[in-house]
Amino acid sequence: MKHFALLCVSLLILVGCQQKKEKSKDSKATSTSEVTSKKDLSLLEEIAYANGYDNWSEVDSISYTFNAQNGDNISSRTWKWKPKTGQVTMKTQDTTLTYNTNKFEEEIAFADRGFVNDKYWLLFPFHLVWDDNFDYEVAEQVKAPISDELMQEISVMYKNKAGYTPGDTYHVYVDDTNMIREWSYTPSGSDEPRLATTWEDYDDFKGIKIARMHDTKEGQFKIFFTDISVN
Repeated sequence: MKHFALLCVSLLILVGCQQKKEKSKDSKATSTSEVTSKKDLSLLEEIAYANGYDNWSEVDSISYTFNAQNGDNISSRTWKWKPKTGQVTMKTQDTTLTYNTNKFEEEIAFADRGFVNDKYWLLFPFHLVWDDNFDYEVAEQVKAPISDELMQEISVMYKNKAGYTPGDTYHVYVDDTNMIREWSYTPSGSDEPRLATTWEDYDDFKGIKIARMHDTKEGQFKIFFTDISVN
């Protein structure tokens, strides 16, 4: 367990874990019938639905491996999540652990931190409608940090009294199809982004669109997902 704790710390890199639990509609995703038309959606909902949010209510389980690569070094952990029940199973080279997000002991909070962190990388478009503990601002024709292309920027500012790392800010850059192409992360108390990565190599998993690669401008550090399965 001690070895995993060290791995968990090493993988909770540069991106905050915003909240222990999503609000109740995390496990009760809005069905298509509840959305009457595209024009009724907010911008954040449009981004979520562009990524297949209308299919989330059909998901019984999702599995994936989160990989962090720094130079030649790669650290990984694998998750299986049952969103309807809250059951999470975590696997690393040294540890296998199952718990429930609705109720768990503080001694395994380190695992939940890792789960929340990795899930933000995987499903951040859905967190735009799951979470209610942030404010946001929209700006048009802003230069994206990796490509320098002009895109719509949504600044998502988490509040100071929520989650594992309150007060963090994400600048999200979306294209004309409401797909996230890049983002940057600024931790609470900082004026400058600590990390900017791409959102690329999208694939469709039973209607859920997931960016499998998040690369930096220099390419030395990247986050990527493997073994993705949606049931």
